[in-house]
Amino acid sequence: MLSAHRAAGSFRYNAAVASWLHRIVVNACLDRLRRVKAHPTTALEDVYPVADRTSHIDTAIVVQRALMRLPVEQRAAVVAVDMQGYSIADTAHLLGVAEGTVKSRCARARVRLAGMLGHLDAGAPATTDRPGGQR
Repeated sequence: MLSAHRAAGSFRYNAAVASWLHRIVVNACLDRLRRVKAHPTTALEDVYPVADRTSHIDTAIVVQRALMRLPVEQRAAVVAVDMQGYSIADTAHLLGVAEGTVKSRCARARVRLAGMLGHLDAGAPATTDRPGGQR
């Protein structure tokens, strides 16, 4: 309608108004098709996939809470070795304990964490075995 209003001055009175308006609509459609063809659009999901990071945040919170439930000595050892990448010897030096103590603290911490976080490992087969061979 806006195009018809703008072109009202060029209307020839010897033509029918309906055919004149029809031609304006056809030309507008052709112009739009040309524009779309010249500037093809793509869905943003195809070009830039957006991952839902909510599950990662939820998992991080659950892991942090599980770590906080460990005794301080076990938590310090397992965080230094498994999360920070320190060697057993370096961790023992940092904590001022023997290497065997670091190993046992890490082992105990891993067992407790496995019990608290076992539900997160969806790919692992379900088992009824408990640490120490108990069922």
